[in-house]
Amino acid sequence: MADQPVIHSTFVIERRYPKPPEQVFAAFSDSEKKRRWFTAGEHHDLEEFEMDFRVGGAERLRYRFNENSPFPGVALTSEGSYQDIVPNRRIVMASTMAMADHRFSSSLLTIEVVPAEGGTDLICTHQGAFFEGADGPERREGGWHKLLDKLGESLA
Repeated sequence: MADQPVIHSTFVIERRYPKPPEQVFAAFSDSEKKRRWFTAGEHHDLEEFEMDFRVGGAERLRYRFNENSPFPGVALTSEGSYQDIVPNRRIVMASTMAMADHRFSSSLLTIEVVPAEGGTDLICTHQGAFFEGADGPERREGGWHKLLDKLGESLA
């Protein structure tokens, strides 16, 4: 059986939040604020969340899928490193994801925080390489739409 080719994908999601750039940036840079909107989910239980927010610092998440998921008991791990940070303007992170210790994707994520009339424009650019057994670009983009919805709720 031949290996499946790597699937490359880029998507961009733009949102406007009625909060100042400093508050939107803090939702990504403050570990407790990020934990509230980024780690919760009905299909998994959080086992680990560590965040060292600085250039060269790491972020690690480990979930275990619960009985509400198609993969009960299976662990999902995301590990990343911060490549670039400009306070209140930009965050760039490189990361990998694995399920049951099988790495299935690598990504470069850029979050841009732009002052706008009445608040802040957020531009989320995800560049991914998806390997065998990956969730795929469409599911990842859908996941980011949900995460940015949760971010908006946390800022309210």
